[in-house]
Amino acid sequence: MSAETGPEGARPEGFYPDGARWRYAGALTFANASRVFAAARAMSLPSSGEIDLSGAVAVDSSAVAVLLALRRRAVDEGKPLHLIDVPAALSALADLYSVEDLLAA
Repeated sequence: MSAETGPEGARPEGFYPDGARWRYAGALTFANASRVFAAARAMSLPSSGEIDLSGAVAVDSSAVAVLLALRRRAVDEGKPLHLIDVPAALSALADLYSVEDLLAA
């Protein structure tokens, strides 16, 4: 088991670099949002600006908050940020909170 993977090679929940993009693995909920966000702040934003969310298995309103904070960071740093393969549950939350532009490419 390496520092980047958990038991049996599974990645811990969070963002991880995959070439020029980030990918997300696991749940992004109130239970882990603070830890996930702190880890993401320590990483350089993806050079492509893409964050693949296809590996997000469960989300709640905390996921929206984390992604909004990453969007603000990208704007502050003058970098693009595009969310791809957004789970339907996250799209529904963005609609509910009227932040659909968060998901816009």
